[in-house]
Formats: sequence, structure tokens, C-alpha cells
Amino acid sequence: MSSSDIFIGETIGTAVLILLGGGVCAAVTLKSSKARNAGWLAITFGWGFAVLTGAYLAGGVSGAHLNPAVTIGLAIKGGEGGTQWSDVPLYLVSQLLGAMIGAVLVWITYYGQFHAHLTDREIVGGPGAQDTIKAVKTDEPGPVLGIFSTAPEIRNVAQNLATEIIATVVLVLAILTQGLNNEGNGIGVLGALVTALVVVGIGLSLGGPTGYAINPVRDLGPRIVHALLPLPNKGGSDWSYSWIPVVGPLIGGAIAGGIYNIAFA
Repeated sequence: MSSSDIFIGETIGTAVLILLGGGVCAAVTLKSSKARNAGWLAITFGWGFAVLTGAYLAGGVSGAHLNPAVTIGLAIKGGEGGTQWSDVPLYLVSQLLGAMIGAVLVWITYYGQFHAHLTDREIVGGPGAQDTIKAVKTDEPGPVLGIFSTAPEIRNVAQNLATEIIATVVLVLAILTQGLNNEGNGIGVLGALVTALVVVGIGLSLGGPTGYAINPVRDLGPRIVHALLPLPNKGGSDWSYSWIPVVGPLIGGAIAGGIYNIAFA
């Protein structure tokens, strides 16, 4: 597998993953969206289909990691079916770039809905309102941050970190125990479907506390885009929490790789 294959596959696959995953969050959240208030089931299945689509697109090119936690897990697994450590930086950079592109595409797709939502007095308090000024000037999560990144329902560092670690172990271990293609560097066609269903299951069962990032770039890339986009009354990007959905999944991926080597290799 060449460097260009990794870059192209991971960038495009992750961009589509975030476009569809962030897209379902936008559809459920934003004013003037036909799917507004569709609920948690719509979000969990939307993310599952997003994973399925991204994996199908990238599987034959880069192996469809689409997630640094998966890349780390495969690198720790090593040997046949693993990923070379020398390829890890390229995978991670490509995934982050793809995630940022996907988030920008969500903004473009829902441009009118973002404007309607963020200028609605019932949502942001109206231009010049004190609560809006406070939100913009602090790091408090803004009214559309949930479209771009995750946030906990209860802010408890230990619990939030543990939740992301546990959920990611389930995801990465499910991937590592599947048959792999592309010289062992990714999931096969059936594996993409299984992985998508695992993501749905994680969302339904483990997603309640933190919103189940289970993928560092899925959270970090769109959060950066949220901070940079010219969205009116968008509020803060919650950087004080941002390390948890990055570090937690990375730890989870590493643990899953270790478990695989001990129990399944």
C-alpha cells in the first residue's frame, strides 16, 4: 500500500464519515431542518451508516481505518494483519484533514439552517443579549457545538475518560478480530457492515454519558472547524473538555491492541 493510497483513502473516507455523521446531527438539531428533533435513534443509526459508507469507499484503497484509535490498535497488533508504525503518522494526518473537510461540508450543506438557528431569539437570546455575549466570550459550549463535536451530560473527568476508553475498546477489538483485507491493513467488505452495526450498538448502549466520540479526529477536526467558521453567536468550542475525546479513544485503541495480542493472537 503506497503513501498516496493511504492519504487519498483516509482523507476521502474520513471526510464522508464526518459529512454524514455530522450531517445527521445537524439535521436533528437545526431550526428549519425537516429532521429536527428526530432523536437519539436517528443520530445513532446515522453515524452507523456514516461509518459504513466511509469504510466502503476507503476499504479498497487505504484499509479504511478512518480513526486514529483503529490505526493505533492495528499498529500494536503488529505482524500479519497489523499496521507498520512508520505509516501511523500519515494515517493520522490524513484522518484529521478528512474530518475537517467533512465538517466544512456539513456547514455548507446546512448553511441556511445554521444561520436561521443561530439568529433565532429563542435559541441564542437575540443579537446583543447578555446571555449571547457571555456565550461568545467564554469557553462554554455554543448552541451548535454538538453538531461538530461531543460533550458530556455530566462533567466528571474520570467518568468521561473511562466511558470513552471503554467504548473505544469495544469498537477497536471488534475490528481487530475481523478478517482483514489489503495486506491486513483494514476491514473487509463484510467487516464494514459489522463495524457499522457495532458503532450503532455502542451509540445505543454506551453513548449516553459523553456522546461516544470513540474517534479522536471525529471530535478534534470538527471542533477546530467550529472554532474557525464565521458562525454568528456560535459560542465557545469547549476546549477545556476537548482532550478527553482525543486521549480516551487513543488509550482505548491501545488497550484493545494489547487485549488482542494476549487473548486472540
